[in-house]
Amino acid sequence: MAARRVPNFCFEYVEGGAEEEATLRRNRDVFADIAFRPRSLVDVSKRDIGIELFGRRSAAPFMIGPTGFSGLLAHEGDIALASAAAAAGIPFVLSNASTVPLERVVERAGGRVWMQVYMYRTRDFVAKLAERAQRAGVEALVVTTDSAIYGKREWDLRNYARPLELNWRNTLDVIAHPRWMMDVLWPKGMPRFANLGDLLPPGQDSVRGAASALAKELDPSLSWNDIRWLRDRWPGRLIVKGLLHPDDAAQAVSLGADGIVLSNHGGRQLDGAVSAMDVLPEVVDVAKGRLAIMLDGGFRRGTDIVKAIALGADAVLLGRATTWGLAAGGRAGVDRAIDILRTEVDRVIGLLGCGSVAALDARYLQRMPREVRPAPRDASRSAHETLLEAELQ
Repeated sequence: MAARRVPNFCFEYVEGGAEEEATLRRNRDVFADIAFRPRSLVDVSKRDIGIELFGRRSAAPFMIGPTGFSGLLAHEGDIALASAAAAAGIPFVLSNASTVPLERVVERAGGRVWMQVYMYRTRDFVAKLAERAQRAGVEALVVTTDSAIYGKREWDLRNYARPLELNWRNTLDVIAHPRWMMDVLWPKGMPRFANLGDLLPPGQDSVRGAASALAKELDPSLSWNDIRWLRDRWPGRLIVKGLLHPDDAAQAVSLGADGIVLSNHGGRQLDGAVSAMDVLPEVVDVAKGRLAIMLDGGFRRGTDIVKAIALGADAVLLGRATTWGLAAGGRAGVDRAIDILRTEVDRVIGLLGCGSVAALDARYLQRMPREVRPAPRDASRSAHETLLEAELQ
């Protein structure tokens, strides 16, 4: 549905990964390596999929993670995502690359709003953004650490003739989507970043092709000293996102982080990286109970979410799943995506013979040797691969 509704350059932004997309595929393949071991004759007439996160009740073991450029998919897409999360009783992480001011998102949506930040070269901008978030009542800062160098996303290069200018094929494709144009472009034209202030050069704050301008602000010198610097300035919950090694999890504990997000940036940065699920058991051994352990990457089904919780994760962050909902139907599409996953999680724990998400553990799982694992069906291929094949034919 999303592929039909939005132009190609928008769809590929959501769908694509870095280089050969090996990490993107790994994020999905890893779930097939883990099978369920259900228990029988257990009374599951009453089930609870809620969790406790930072001392507060969350209605489901997942939340909406930070996804930038949401204003390209639907009008005020950030508010649609945040409002759907609030209605569902789950947290929402506002992307730094949002098209609605953070203060307006908090005011309009309510609920538990967290804010994602990058440690840009201009540290003064980061400090001021943290001050804005504190004044607005943002519960947590989620600092993304795996983007000190911008990944190579070849699908992005294909769609633009030069920065901020779509090539002729994508320009014609935009014209072929009048409903999207009326929703997103009318009457003010291409959405613009609302929380980046003076960080971007004049005239380069449009979401169309602005990745190149943002990439210049990324800081290759990023280190744990910068996390310590932010910890000293931010009094709320601090979550470090983008870790894939247990030693880094231990370092986050030592610096006073309240949580971590194991992540390979949705397969959009380092191609060939492990998935968050691959390293989750090692990180649980190091950090469980010392901070909140969350993760993202490839979560499309309730079964995926249940497997992560059973391995020791405290919560799962959703990216493409809810973003596809937004692209397909705005706020209603996000509501539907959340409802699908919430229903699936509830059904899965019931079929496992487990009455609550809180009672899940590794005894409900079994690792499957790859040589005996069933081969995936053709239908499991990404929509991007299917569409590309159809276009070539």
